[in-house]
Amino acid sequence: MMTNSGRKLVSIFIIAFMVVIIKSHALADDDIQEYIQIPGLIDIHTDFSDGAHTLEYLIKLAKKRGIDVLFINDHDRKILEYGMRPFQNILKKRVEEPSINKGGPENYLNMIESASKKYPDSILIPGAESAPFYYWKGSYFKKNLTACDWEKHLLIVGLEEPKDYEGLPILHNGYSTKYVLSSIPIASFLLLAILIVGLYMIKWKGIIRYSGITISVFALLLVINNHPFKSSPYDQYHGAQGISPYKLLIDYANSRGGMVFWNHPETKSGKGKLGLIFRDTPPYPQVLKDSKNYSGFAALYGDSITITEPGNIWDKVLIEYCSGQRENPVWGISSADFHKEGGAKDKLGNFPTFFLVKSKTKKDILDALKKGRMYASRGDVDFPRLILENFSIADSKTLQKGSLGEEIFSKGYPRINASISTTDSEKENSVIVRLIRSGNLIKTFSAETPLSINFKDDFFEHGKKIYYRLDAIDEKGRKLVTNPIFVRF
Repeated sequence: MMTNSGRKLVSIFIIAFMVVIIKSHALADDDIQEYIQIPGLIDIHTDFSDGAHTLEYLIKLAKKRGIDVLFINDHDRKILEYGMRPFQNILKKRVEEPSINKGGPENYLNMIESASKKYPDSILIPGAESAPFYYWKGSYFKKNLTACDWEKHLLIVGLEEPKDYEGLPILHNGYSTKYVLSSIPIASFLLLAILIVGLYMIKWKGIIRYSGITISVFALLLVINNHPFKSSPYDQYHGAQGISPYKLLIDYANSRGGMVFWNHPETKSGKGKLGLIFRDTPPYPQVLKDSKNYSGFAALYGDSITITEPGNIWDKVLIEYCSGQRENPVWGISSADFHKEGGAKDKLGNFPTFFLVKSKTKKDILDALKKGRMYASRGDVDFPRLILENFSIADSKTLQKGSLGEEIFSKGYPRINASISTTDSEKENSVIVRLIRSGNLIKTFSAETPLSINFKDDFFEHGKKIYYRLDAIDEKGRKLVTNPIFVRF
């Protein structure tokens, strides 16, 4: 039988335990409130590749517009190369534009580092825009030669070493021994055998000797043409190769601590004429489902977008993650795709990504990008924009709360809280907010800003993992798209 002193000890222990639990929940809530929002621009091009402006000009312009975080994504390598068979790698024409690897990765990174030192209040994060693969169809002689998928782009973020760019597994990126074995076809051994026979015939006289010289030269040219020291195991002459060339680049960047995002997957500008040839890059939203281990995709950019609609491809991918078919979730960002101020009616700052961080540091920005603590935004930088003041999910029983990119464990019905305002607090704007649960549109809110939402979702399924996300658009076309918050019951 327990003594009075024993009961007191048990009571003290229970009270202390409850205090710890309550404090832990309070700290979790405080942590969410402690986040500050930092706008950043992803996919910025400088004059190191195909941008119109110097990095310093862009930093100063961004500062004037209240933006201190720039992700520099100049092209890693921008080449089109076409050759005449059977010597397509010898008798060829190459057109190369300025890029990171043409100008030198060390020079590129030094440019960013020098600017970071000169403008310490700005956070500059290096990376690249990459088209790792393209292929030819049609004929030069029939005047329908077409470069396919040349603008099927990935954004690489966070590579800090020159060797990381030099070793990118993309077409035309120098010589490499990495793919020697996979690049040597059986026909290569036959070519070597023919070369040896040709060299042996040279020892004879007369027509046999001349035949040997001809055979040797021809075989040697074919051997040189089919050399295996390539930067990619693929080439542009054997048609589409599916998702494999892109998976190769994704895995490479991940192995070096980088992150990869699919850029403008529903592009409408991938067709047209390019000098004497044509280009054809159809929209490619399906890559979100076909590929894995990438970090995210451009959810907002300068095209009309459908993949963020309820139940479309983004939701299908997130549902795969919730059901355990994917190791990681897929995050949405805004892609500035910025090359020139005023170009294509674009302005620096029209497509910011807002990061939720504890402090304005490069480390915290990258951590937020990795963990989905951000939302995508669209709006003219010269006018007020929509601001997501709050978006969180709380368990109605335990009061555990989660914000963008986070996951909570829930014993009751989830309660959704959100608030949206504009940077012009004096004017009211009509805004439509859609709340999406695991691909299903469950509630639409329409009101004037500032808008506050407190909604209890009567959904509970033991053991199930779901997510909530929302998007908002106002009467002026300004828009924001959040990343998901996950709930496991």
